[in-house]
Amino acid sequence: MRAILCESWRDFDALDLRDIAPPRMRPRGVRIRVEAAGVSFATQLVVAGKYQRRPPLPFVPGTEVVGTVLDAAPDAEAPPPGTRVFAVLDWGGYAEEAVADDIHVVAIPDGLPSEPAVAFPISYPTAGAGLLWRGRIAAGDWVLVHGATGGVGLAAVEIAKAVGARVIARAGTAKHALLRARGADLVLDSAAPFRDAVRDATGGAGVACVLDTIGGDAFDDGLRCLADGGTLVVVGFAGGGIPTVGANILLLKNIAVAGLNWGTYVGWSPGDNRRVFAPRARDMWERLMGWWQEGVLRPEVHAAFPLTQFREAMAEVRERRSAGRVVLRP
Repeated sequence: MRAILCESWRDFDALDLRDIAPPRMRPRGVRIRVEAAGVSFATQLVVAGKYQRRPPLPFVPGTEVVGTVLDAAPDAEAPPPGTRVFAVLDWGGYAEEAVADDIHVVAIPDGLPSEPAVAFPISYPTAGAGLLWRGRIAAGDWVLVHGATGGVGLAAVEIAKAVGARVIARAGTAKHALLRARGADLVLDSAAPFRDAVRDATGGAGVACVLDTIGGDAFDDGLRCLADGGTLVVVGFAGGGIPTVGANILLLKNIAVAGLNWGTYVGWSPGDNRRVFAPRARDMWERLMGWWQEGVLRPEVHAAFPLTQFREAMAEVRERRSAGRVVLRP
C-alpha cells in the first residue's frame, strides 16, 4: 500500500511517500480502508520528535481517519465489514489502510461525507470536552473563542451555539463571514486588541468561558475577559508561546484556568487509560453525531489533497490559510 513514512525525526516536508506492507492486525483491532485523513499542526511536532509521545520508528503519521471497515480481529467489538466509520489512531492514518482499536471506531450516519467527517474523531470532541466538561458552559453564557476558524475553534463556535451560549469569535478578517454563518454573535479581528470589545459586548460582566487554542498574549488578555467564576480552557498553543499565570489574578478575579487534552481520553497520555475513558469518549462522540443529524454541526473542509500532495496540505495548516479542516485522500 502507499503511505507517508517517517524513518527518523525530521521536518514534515522531509517525509517520503512509499510502498509498504499493510499494517498487521492486532488484538481488538479494526482494519479500515482510509478515504480521508486529517492534517493537523500537531503532526509536525510528532514527526520531529517534539510531541509529548514518540511513536516507534519507522511509523506512518496520522491520528484521525474516515473510511470503510475491511475486517477486524476475532476479539474486536467492531462494526461489520463495509461499514463507514471514523476512528482515532495512535498513528498510521496517512496510508491506504490503517488499524484502529475497536473502542475508537465509530459508525458514521448516512449522509455524512468522508471529508467533513474527519472533524469528528478529534476536533469536535476537543472543543466539546473543553467547553462542556471543563468550561461547564450553559445556555445564555458568553464564550470567547480564540483561533475561531481552526479545526477546534470552529467546532467550539458551533458547540457553544448548540447549547444556547453567546459567542465572541476571533479570527482574521478574511474568515469573518464563515464565523457569522456559523452563528457567532460577535466576530473580532485576531490582529486587534479585544478586551474593550468583549467588555462592551457583555455589558462589562465578561465571559463565562474562554477557549484558547493560541496561547501567548491572547492567554493573558483572555484571563482579564473572564467574568466572576469564569474559566479559561487551554487546548493548544498555535501561536507558539506557552504562557504562565500568576496565582494572584486567579484569586483576585475569582476565576480558574483548566487544561483539556483529548489525548488523555484516547490513550495518548502516560498510563494509557484508553479503556478506562472509552465510555466517556463514546458518549461525547454520540452526542456530537446527534447534533450533526439535527443539522446543528456543519464541519467545514478548507481543502482536500491526494496523498502525493501531503506537503502542500500541511502548508495550508502551517501558514494559517485554512478555515476548518485540511484533509488528505489516500
